[in-house]
Amino acid sequence: MPPELDSSPHTRPEAYLTAAIPGTGGVIKQRPEDFIVEEVPAYDPSGEGEHIYLFVQKVGLSTSQLVSVLARHFGVREFAVGYAGLKDRHAVTRQVVSIHTPGKKPEDFPSLRDPRIQVLWSDLHANKLRRGHLKANRFSIKVRETTLRAVFDAKRTLEALAASGVPNRAGEQRFGILANNHLVGRAILLGDDQHALDILLGPLPAGVPDLSEDNRRSRRLYVEKKYTDAAVTAGKGAITERRALAMLAKGATPRQAIDALHGLARSFFLTSFQSAVFNRVLDTRLREGTFDKLLVGDLAFKHENGALFLITPEELAKPDTAERLAAITISPSGPLWGPDMFPTTGAVAAMEGEALASFGVTPADLAAAVPRFGQEHQGHRRPLRVPISYPSVQAGGDEHGHYIQCDLELPPGAFATVVMDEVMKTPPGSQASEP
Repeated sequence: MPPELDSSPHTRPEAYLTAAIPGTGGVIKQRPEDFIVEEVPAYDPSGEGEHIYLFVQKVGLSTSQLVSVLARHFGVREFAVGYAGLKDRHAVTRQVVSIHTPGKKPEDFPSLRDPRIQVLWSDLHANKLRRGHLKANRFSIKVRETTLRAVFDAKRTLEALAASGVPNRAGEQRFGILANNHLVGRAILLGDDQHALDILLGPLPAGVPDLSEDNRRSRRLYVEKKYTDAAVTAGKGAITERRALAMLAKGATPRQAIDALHGLARSFFLTSFQSAVFNRVLDTRLREGTFDKLLVGDLAFKHENGALFLITPEELAKPDTAERLAAITISPSGPLWGPDMFPTTGAVAAMEGEALASFGVTPADLAAAVPRFGQEHQGHRRPLRVPISYPSVQAGGDEHGHYIQCDLELPPGAFATVVMDEVMKTPPGSQASEP
């Protein structure tokens, strides 16, 4: 008998680690300059090579949209554009990107003229910038519509998180504004491309708020198989939806429509599914009080280099292990499921397997998807918690009113919105999400 599917999407925390500290309430991301993130690069470009490195500031653009703009400007395929991390659309973000342009230098191209993008510096380097090639991300986040005295609660929360580590959840924006990216990814992973298209393009389930009248109309037109009209109605911002609809309008099969999606978009759906399963494991460990403890069978994560090592009874008994755990130089890890993921053992492995099964997916399903997706979903481990560096809180005001500002630094891949969930403790929907 197949296991019962998990009724929770695990896109929001089940409980706050700092529940004993009152939340500030309020809202973030009322305007892009309220949420500023800047990459700390892992290395400086050498000044020589086939790749142009740009440090850019973007406003109101997702990373995939930035990639498209740069590819058009430099006359290259989107694959030739590299980046170290995905950055929020609803923010001011500063990040390094690379463009493979053999034999050419930045001065060989005209200035980039896009009001949403500013080039802060340019240089050359020998290799393409890859995901994860950064030291950290620095954040400066304003919370509005709250009281100034709440600055004391925000400070207490950040101090508590600095002591225990931050639960390393995948944030709301990973799952999209409709909180269903992981469901699209699950359907794609299982080879049910028709169902993936229905979730992406079809009518929304009862209880899910519609985005706009145009969105509702586009979804109705999809059901009526009027794909061209649906694509026009969806609007220019719905890049992924329009690409799938354009393929269907040409007579493509569901699989051809999914395979024609932008590689970053398809990978994002698959990653969202992995993240939902990871969040379920994290919720379980938080509920059991073991998210910051090592168990026999765990794979411990070394924060300095990302290396993993198995926790045996002998390893767990070492005084050095306890000291490193307390200092947050090592942490337990959770699964981002894929065929190449290092497995845990014993009771930990059983719990992680149950988390995957609760989504109706098995390790055999993951292996069967390898020929189609290859490295897009190879799988790896993610620490269940991450250290927070240089946290500070201050109250202030500007022409838009008063605010509480939280400044902090997080390792690559960690979500500042998860920290702000703990600080604010507001209901779902108070933080803008990435469509």
